Parts: sequence; C-alpha cells; structure tokens
Amino acid sequence: MENRKTVYIAMSADIIHSGHINIINEGAKLGDVIIGVLTDEAVATYKRLPLLDYEARTSILGSFKGVIATVKQDSLSYADNIRRLRPDYVVHGDDWVNGIQSNIRHEVIELLNEYGGKLVEVPYTKEVSTYQLEQSINSIYNTPDIRRAKLRRLLNIKPWLRVMEASNGLSGLIVENTRFEDEATSTVKEYDAMWISSLCDSTFKGKPDIELVDLTSRINTINEIMEVTTKPIILDGDTGGKPEHFYFNVRTLERLGVSAIIIEDKTGLKQNSLFGTDAKQILDDPHEFAAKIHAGKQAQQTRDFMIFARLESLIAGMGIDDALSRAHIYLEEGGADGIMIHSRQKDGKEIFEFLRLFREDYPEVPVILVPTSYNQFTEEELHIAGANIIIYANHLLRSAYPAMANTARKILECSRSKEVDDVCLSIKEVLSLIPNKN
Repeated sequence: MENRKTVYIAMSADIIHSGHINIINEGAKLGDVIIGVLTDEAVATYKRLPLLDYEARTSILGSFKGVIATVKQDSLSYADNIRRLRPDYVVHGDDWVNGIQSNIRHEVIELLNEYGGKLVEVPYTKEVSTYQLEQSINSIYNTPDIRRAKLRRLLNIKPWLRVMEASNGLSGLIVENTRFEDEATSTVKEYDAMWISSLCDSTFKGKPDIELVDLTSRINTINEIMEVTTKPIILDGDTGGKPEHFYFNVRTLERLGVSAIIIEDKTGLKQNSLFGTDAKQILDDPHEFAAKIHAGKQAQQTRDFMIFARLESLIAGMGIDDALSRAHIYLEEGGADGIMIHSRQKDGKEIFEFLRLFREDYPEVPVILVPTSYNQFTEEELHIAGANIIIYANHLLRSAYPAMANTARKILECSRSKEVDDVCLSIKEVLSLIPNKN
C-alpha cells in the first residue's frame, strides 16, 4: 500500500467558520492531516484570549474528517513541529503573505526546503470575517462570569499583563481596541485589562482624590465601561472602607463581573501616594488591614475574584523591611491573592530590592507595579525583576487634559476654531468611534 502523504495545518480556531473547514478539506485532499493546535499562550501573543481553552479546541479540531492527529504548537513559529514531523505539505490560507505573520511564512518555506516539503496556500475565504464573528458574540463573551474569570486566565498563560487606565466608556473603547502590530517579532501588542482609578474617576468628575466619590458613583463608571468593552477590570478600591462595608462591596463587584480590587493599607483622610512624605501618610495596623482583606475573601462567591493588598510602606518612608513584613501578614493572615508595591522614587532601586527579597519567600504570588515615577524601565525589565501586572494608571487622563486645554485656549486666542482643525477629529470620525449595534 502506498504511503500516505502527511499534511500539517496550524490553527487556533476557537471560532470555527467555513474558511477553517475549507483549509482542512483542502489539506485532506493531499494526505493525512495533522493539526498543530496553538496553545492558549501562543494565541494570546497575537489576538485576544481564546474563548475555548486548549483542551476544548484540540477536541473540536481533532474530530474533523481527514484529521488523523493533533499536536501542540507552543508558539506562532512552526519550526519545532516541522523539524519533528517533517510533513510533506504545510497548508495555510494565503492571507499571511503580508503583515505580522509574513516572517513566520518565510521560516516555514525555509524549513520545508531543507528536505523537499511544500507549502500549499489556499485562497482566503473573503466572505468570512473572524473579526465580525467575534463582534457578534461579544454579548455572550461579555457575561459577568466569563469576564470576571479572564484576569486569572491571563495571569496563568502570559508572562506579564499590561493594564491601562479607563475612566469612561470612550477611554474604555480606546483601551479595548488599541493594538500595535510588531512585524519584527510577529506579535501583536494590546492591553490585557483596564484599571479604573479613583484618582482619574474623581478628576474627570472635578472632585478631589480623597475618597469623596462614593461606590454608587464608581459603579456607574464601571457599568458605563463594561457596556462597551470586554477586557477584565481591576478596580482601585482606595482603603476599602470599613471591613463590614468591604464585605458587601466585594459581593457587589464580583456580581458585576469585576476581576479584582486593590486596596491600600493607609488610614484617615486619603492623601494621594505620589505626594509621598510631603503629605501625612498614616498606615493602618497591619493585622487590622489583614482582617479587612479576610472579610473580603470570606464574602466571595467564586474563586475568580481577586483582592490585592497595596503596600504603602515605601510611600510613607517606612522602608523595605516594613513592606516585607506587611506583605507577609496580608498574604498569610488576610489571604490576599497578591500585592501591589508602590514607590515614588525615580531610580526604582527600592522597588527592585523589595522584589528581590519578596521573591525569595513568594516566588509565585502575583505582584503589581505602577511605574509612574520610574518609567524608564521596560515591561520586560520589570517582569524579570518580579512583576506580573504593570499598570499605566493615569496616562490617558494626563494626555487628554493638556490637549483639551490647548484647544480651548487656541480658540480664545484666534476667535475662531479653524486653527485647531488639525488637532481635532472630524465629526464623521467622532460618530464612527462608537460601534453601531443596529
């Protein structure tokens, strides 16, 4: 009996459409199909978190007629599987000739040429848009249970998460949709989650950042953002209030679909941390603060919701040893899911030293950094030092205000608006910012 040819097809495919089926069918005409199923980690490097996990997608793709096996593909690169399987054919749609996957295509061709394999490119199924399919299922993908669980899933599959401030529906849409395609590395960068900051929420309302904006108002902001976005939300919870109140607030946030809250271990009238010791920063008793965290953990109905303890020791000038001691108490007594360590020092030395010492005892506990002051370090450098989540806490607010103020001033100066045309969106562009659901 003549040996059957082998065909390798790589897919993420948690939304199966006619284009995927066509590629599998074309591959089956050439021989026995082996599908390389991209892991959740690999998918997350170039698109959103997959709806279905790796095991579910493997089960689905392995059930198609003509598919004799599935194998794991750990990255966008085909190299390991091509070298191991040495397929006669690799089949792919012709939509990767240009764009971020073009380098992957060149690599595949070079590997196949080493032993006489062949690349077969199937014409792209133009009437099918994965993006449009994703948009149509957003209402399903955006349920509170699914959304709340995303942050834990992302922490499990990505080396670090980048998070951007969102303070209203429009800024939420910016965070949701902003992407950067890096053709050199064949990856797509986007924000993994949204940070709803008490500073930004208060400032956009024209209020001081002293916990003046109550939870009801903040929930209105959360709902406004959630209605038009799908990414997980981390809430700046200030001090968390009284333990008795925090218990019920956790219940409310969890029910809404918020993924995490961060509360800080200060007491008294809130003073923004970036004032440092220029303002009086009073730290809470660590055991009482741990009891507040514990109350919140007891309130949870699911394992998805997370409570992070924000350490203000460095802000208050209490030093690294105090921060490490408090971290231990909050994790062991309070049951915190992770910590945020905050600093206003521009050289980053105390942050890096804290992370070095903290990781000796807690190598797996999630750590959040907000590198507003020490922003000379890249995300990768901060991750290597020990960070899991990096929050850009107020940059949309800080960039929006000067742009609006300059426009207002220029119109006064010129007694007309013509001179600001080049810095303003057209009305047509404004109208196109908001998705039309009709």
